[in-house]
Amino acid sequence: MKNRFKDFVDFFRDREYYRQLVRLAVPIALQNLITSSLNMVALILIGQLGEESVAAVGLGNQVWFLLNLVIFGICSGAAMFVAQLWGKRDIPNIRKVLGLTIKLSLIPALFFWIVAVFFPSFALGIYTKDENVILIGSQYLRIYGWTYLFFAMTAVFSTAARSTGNVRLPLIVSTSALGLNVLLAYPFIFGVEAIGLPALGVQGAAIAGLIARVLECLAILVSVYKDRLSPIAASIKDIVEFNVKFMVTVMKPVMPVILNELLWSLGITTYNIIYGHIGTIAVASVNIMSTIEQLAFVVFLGLGTATSIMVGNQIGQGNREKAYRYGGRSLLIQGSGALLMGAIVYLVAGNIFQFYKVDPEVIANAKIILTIFSCGLWMKASNHVIIIGILRSGGDTKFSLVLDGLVIWFIGVPATAAGAFLLGLPVYYVYALTFTEEAVKFFVGVNRYFSKKWINDLTQKVESISFVD
Repeated sequence: MKNRFKDFVDFFRDREYYRQLVRLAVPIALQNLITSSLNMVALILIGQLGEESVAAVGLGNQVWFLLNLVIFGICSGAAMFVAQLWGKRDIPNIRKVLGLTIKLSLIPALFFWIVAVFFPSFALGIYTKDENVILIGSQYLRIYGWTYLFFAMTAVFSTAARSTGNVRLPLIVSTSALGLNVLLAYPFIFGVEAIGLPALGVQGAAIAGLIARVLECLAILVSVYKDRLSPIAASIKDIVEFNVKFMVTVMKPVMPVILNELLWSLGITTYNIIYGHIGTIAVASVNIMSTIEQLAFVVFLGLGTATSIMVGNQIGQGNREKAYRYGGRSLLIQGSGALLMGAIVYLVAGNIFQFYKVDPEVIANAKIILTIFSCGLWMKASNHVIIIGILRSGGDTKFSLVLDGLVIWFIGVPATAAGAFLLGLPVYYVYALTFTEEAVKFFVGVNRYFSKKWINDLTQKVESISFVD
C-alpha cells in the first residue's frame, strides 16, 4: 500500500518528466493545431464549390495519405534510432541513419508521384465510380502530385529534428508554409479579376499547395545546413554512401514499422473505398468530419510524439525503469485528456458545419459521426501513445506490426465491410464499426506495456558495426 501511495505521489512530483513533456509536446501540438486549422480553412474554401469538389479533393488526398503513412513509417522507424542515439549524443551515427532514411523515403515518393501525375483517374477510380468526382479529382492530382518529392524530404528532416529535441524548427517552417497555402488558396480557387487571375477551382487549390510545399522544403534545408552544426546536417557522403551491414541493422526493426504503416494505411484506404461505394454524400460527410477529428487529435499527436522522444532518450541512456514510468504516465494523461476532449468536441464542434455549403444530408450524417467520434476518442488517443510513444520507441516493432497493422484487417475491415455491404447500414453506423479495432488494440496494448517486453536498446547494434570512420 505504501509503495502504491509513493507511486501515486511521484506521478505528480516528477518535475523532470513534466518539464520535458511540455517542452516537446506543446510545440508539436501547436504545429498540429495550426496545420489542422489551416487544412480545415482550405476545405471550407473548397466546400464553397459543392460536395463533388469536397469529395474529389478528399479522395485525391487519399493518394497523399497513403504516401504520408509510408513516409511516416520510414521516418518513425528511423526516429527510434535517432532518439536513442541522441540520448548518447552519437551525432555521426545519427547522420548515417538520416542518410539512409532519405534514400528510403524517396522511393515511395517517386512511385506515388508517377501514380498521381500520370494515372490519376486510375487511382481515383479505386475509391469511387462517380465520373464527375474522378474528373475533378484528376485535375487536382496532376498538379498536387508534384508536391510528393518535396514532402518526403521535409518529413525526413522534420522528424529527425524533433527526435533530437529541436521541435521549434518543424513548427515554424510547416506552419509558415501552411499559412502561405491558405493565403494563396483563395485567389487561386476563386480568381482575382483586378489582376486578371481566373478562378481555377480545385486546380487553384493544388497550385497553392505546390508552391507552399516547395518553399517549405527549401526553408527546412536552409535552416539545417546554414552553419552545418545541426546534429541532423547529414553530408552528401552520408546520403549517397551505402553500407549493407548498417542498412540491415537499421532496417531489421524499421521494416516492421514500414509494413505496419502500409497495412494500416491500406486498411484506412479500404474504409474510404467502402464509404465511396455507399455514395458521394457518404464520402463528403466523412471528409468534413475528418477535419474536426484532426483538430481534436492535435494535443494527443503532440503528446504521443513527445513520449516517443522521451522514452527513446531514456532507453538510449540505459534508464529502463524511467522509460517504463514515462510511458505509463503518458498513457494515463493521454486517456484522461481524451475523455475530456471528447466531451468538448461533442458540445461545441457541431457549430463548424454551418460554414459548409453542401447537401443537408451531408451535414446530418457528419453530426452523427461527430457524436460517435466523441465517444471513442479516448481509445484512439490511448492507442496512439501505446503504439507510437511506447512500443515503437522501445524497438518493439514486430508486436506493433501485429497490433496496429493486422488488427485493422482481421477486425476493423471485415466488420465495416459487413456493415456496409451485407447489412446495408448508413454511413454513420459503418463508421462506428471502425472502433471495433480500437477496442481490441487498447486492451492488448495495455497488457503489452505492463509486460515490459517492449524495452530494447537499439543503439548497441548500430554502434557495434563501427561504421563511422
